Amino acid sequence: QYGWSYGFGAAGVGMLLGLVVFVLGKPLLLGKGEPHDPALLKERVAGVPREWLLYLAGLGAIGVLWLLIQYQAVVGWLLGISGLALLGYIAFIAFTKLSKRERDRILVIIFLLVLQPVFWGLFEQAGASVNLYTDRYVDRMLFGWEVPATWFQSVNSAFILLLGPVFAWTWTSLGRRGLEPSTPAKFGIGIILVGLGFMALNWGAQAMGVDVQTSMWLIVLLYLLHTMGELSLSPVGLSAMNRLAPWHMAGLIMGGWFFATAGGNFVAGQISALAGADGAEGGEAAKELYLQVWNTVGWIAFGIGIAVLLVSPFIKKLQHLDTLEEDTDHAMAGESELAEPQAAGRDTWEETRR
Repeated sequence: QYGWSYGFGAAGVGMLLGLVVFVLGKPLLLGKGEPHDPALLKERVAGVPREWLLYLAGLGAIGVLWLLIQYQAVVGWLLGISGLALLGYIAFIAFTKLSKRERDRILVIIFLLVLQPVFWGLFEQAGASVNLYTDRYVDRMLFGWEVPATWFQSVNSAFILLLGPVFAWTWTSLGRRGLEPSTPAKFGIGIILVGLGFMALNWGAQAMGVDVQTSMWLIVLLYLLHTMGELSLSPVGLSAMNRLAPWHMAGLIMGGWFFATAGGNFVAGQISALAGADGAEGGEAAKELYLQVWNTVGWIAFGIGIAVLLVSPFIKKLQHLDTLEEDTDHAMAGESELAEPQAAGRDTWEETRR
């Protein structure tokens, strides 16, 4: 009703408030996340502290990103090339500078990163093709009142609030019984659920008939399945990146996670374009195109999810969970403790950096 500027402005205010909370609550972190070498940040490069150069680089990156938004055709190529370069760099470090256990965990991280665009490419249809479909082809009448299409964007958030505690309890309960799925298995479950969401919508809409408006409850069902998939993959993946990454690669790996998420958003745009979301409303033929594209990508995601479940026991072994806490302790230990065999990866890295 008020325009996009108000929506983005409200988001900006929210992020600013989040920054205020972070700054005020920083003492509660007890030093966690602080730089390992504070003196390095204070070193001057061309007369400027290295820390300030990092801030300036961040501001410059904002300008570069603004330019990329203006030339979106270039974004796909840049994402593809830089994504392959990033994965190659991570693999190079893993095979040349890390111990075997650390290298295996990096391979797991790469595996999970590659799956990211598959999930987010479908999940992020919520703000594109699914929202346009809801506006054009869905019966949104509820007790004589037409629900605005944009309101359905809140369904995912509502389900997260409702199901978040349920999933947390479920994983904890299964963990106590030794039945909790592994991280790779949860990724497979998440991808299966996002695929099932589109398959269920297609089946329901086809059963009702393409010539009639789709029930809004099929859209709600889609968001329910997608939210369950998100809760199976997103928080689990973030935790895995933090737990499996060696301390000196933590920032790089987390950056890789969000880079893969960005790749998923690009894939989402391509899927929306295939579904005709960027065109004008076109009646039954356009509606049929939506459903056909969604059904196809839904089956593809379902097949990928099943494949991930099948290989998840092997991927789980590469995590070396039985020694993860021990290796983490040594990674955070003092220099005198780095002679332990399991700290060989960090020894090599430190020698290379020096």
